Parts: sequence; C-alpha cells; structure tokens
Amino acid sequence: MKKRVLVAMSGGVDSSVAAALLVEKGYDVIGVTMQLWDYSQNETSCDPNSKFDTCCSLDDVADARMVAHKLGIPFYVFDYQDDFKENVVDYFTDEYLKGRTPNPCVACNTFLKFDHLLDRAQRLGCDYVATGHYAKIVYDESYGQYKLLKGLDSHKDQSYFLYSMTQERLAKVLFPLGELTKPEVRVIAEKYGLINASKKESMEICFIPNNDYAKFIANRVQESDLIKGSIKHEDGQILSEHDGIHQFTVGQRKGLKISYPNPLYVTRIDSETGTVFVGEEKYLYRSGFSFKKFHSIRNIRNESQFEVKIRYRSSPCSAIIDMSSDKVTLKFLSPQKSVTPGQIAVLYKDNEVLGGGFIDKVFE
Repeated sequence: MKKRVLVAMSGGVDSSVAAALLVEKGYDVIGVTMQLWDYSQNETSCDPNSKFDTCCSLDDVADARMVAHKLGIPFYVFDYQDDFKENVVDYFTDEYLKGRTPNPCVACNTFLKFDHLLDRAQRLGCDYVATGHYAKIVYDESYGQYKLLKGLDSHKDQSYFLYSMTQERLAKVLFPLGELTKPEVRVIAEKYGLINASKKESMEICFIPNNDYAKFIANRVQESDLIKGSIKHEDGQILSEHDGIHQFTVGQRKGLKISYPNPLYVTRIDSETGTVFVGEEKYLYRSGFSFKKFHSIRNIRNESQFEVKIRYRSSPCSAIIDMSSDKVTLKFLSPQKSVTPGQIAVLYKDNEVLGGGFIDKVFE
C-alpha cells in the first residue's frame, strides 16, 4: 500500500519540486496551501506595481493549484489566518514594541507549518508531512534517535529555522530537497514543465509591505503603545530623541538620523526607559548570553562545546554551553558582534542541528 504524504505547497518552486519528487517516488501525494494572511486588507500588497515580494499571496495559491493539477494530485487550501495573526504577527509586533528583534519565520514553522499540518495530515490518513525546506533527516541507530542535518546546498540550507523540531515530528516529516542544490531544483521543475520553474524567490517577510517593519507596527497599535525616548551614546551623551524603540534593532547603522564624527550603531535597547544606546563598532561585541525557551532535538547534556549561529546569515562560531541550571547560558570562545535579544541562536555539531532558543539576556 502506498504511503500517503501531505505536501505544504507555497506556490514557489521548492515546494512544487518536493511534491513532484514524491509523486515520482510513488507516494500518494496530497497538496495543501495554508492561507495565512488576508492580503485584501493591505492596499500595498494588492498593488501590482508594489515591490511587495512575498509568498502565500493569492497568485501563489493559484500557482500551487496549477502545479498540483499538472502533477495530478488533489489540492486543498486551509485557512489559518487567525492562528497566523496570533502566533506570528502579534508575536512579531509585541517583540519589537519591547525592543527585541523577532524571527517570524521560526514562529511560523514551529506553531503553524508543522503543528497544524501534522494534525491535518493525521485526519487525512497521511503517514508524513513534506515541505520544500533545504534540510535532511536521518535516523541514527547508535543513538536510537532522529537527527536534523544541514541541507547539501550551503547557500540555501534552512536547518536554522527548524531547530524546534522534536523527535516525534522528525519521524513524520520528509524533506525531499535535502540532497539537492537550488539550480538542480530548477532543472527538475523545468523537466516537469512546472509553471513556477523560473519564479523568483520571496526575500521579505510575507506580511510586511516593502520591508517597512516600523510602519507596519505603528499602524497596528495605539500611539500610547509606542515607547519613545532618547538616543544616548554609550559614553552617556544624549544625542537625539526618537519616536519609538520599535524602529531599532541591535547592530543597526542606517536610519539613526544622527550627525556624529564616527559611524554609530545601535548597541542595546532599554525598553524600561525607552533609551536606545548607540556607539562605535567596538561597543557591539558581547561575551555570551542566556537562552529563553531553550530546546534540544536530542539529548545533548553530555556535550558542552558547539558551533552556534546567532542569526540565519551569520557564520557559526565556537561556544561553550552551561546546562547545569534551569537557565541555559552560552559563552563565546571569542566575543561576537551584534548579539540581538529576541533573535534565535541555533547549536550545531558538524552538520547536525542540536537545538537552540531565543537570545534573552546578553552579557557584556
């Protein structure tokens, strides 16, 4: 009997090729698109001349439907807009209002793409859920556990966004693109004659028009919710005033609107006083941080030294983890720049993702 797979199809080429490969391998494939955001409520996103380059729009739903028709598989659209607003958009807004920098893609993967899809797959009698992520899953007999590994294509590897996967989820998830590069994926799409074979990638956060975070947040809250205050140099000098800490993130250089002899960066944000601290590059370096909501994919308490990525595009650096108390802490072997509260730090050992969590308190 064929194994049945529920494939999350965003309308992009990656998830479309994932579905095609599973059909080719003989799986009983069902395609689904998650409707997450009501674009009709956003004039910018509905403007065909807008630079709003995203995924999951109505055009993307249509592309996913056409690919499913081409592959001869059933296709459904599920409405998760309320869940998306609560778990992703509201979280994103609240974090910026607190002077922290969130990662909505991780929240979407954790609370929607796998949580809801695995539940839906079970109700549809599916054995697995599959996505177009560039990552790999292997079962290690020696550990008796599943491992999450980096994708073969180092430029497209998305294992960072999957650090919150559990053993139960890894047993039910397939990543058909894990051994492929992006150019190879496009060649496969061309071979199948898929409508989106040459479709450009979505680079921005799906619900933020023109990548303008500050405007999006300001439009969603009351004026009284915005925490205003001073922009202060690390030496104590007040340089300017600002209209809300939601406009800033650690490491930011552009948009400070400050005249100063040296280039300045946001070094830290005090949400209690509304103070945005700035300074020269030397003030950006930190020795470590504590985790919030730390999660490990498998048992790692017998290990202490790892490679860590403190943001998706950062290079891994060596660090030591202390898990001896309730609060997991990390110390870099050499100081790192722009360690940002609210961002995700992910632990690696060679090509394996071992876990991670939110960056909480940063150490000087």
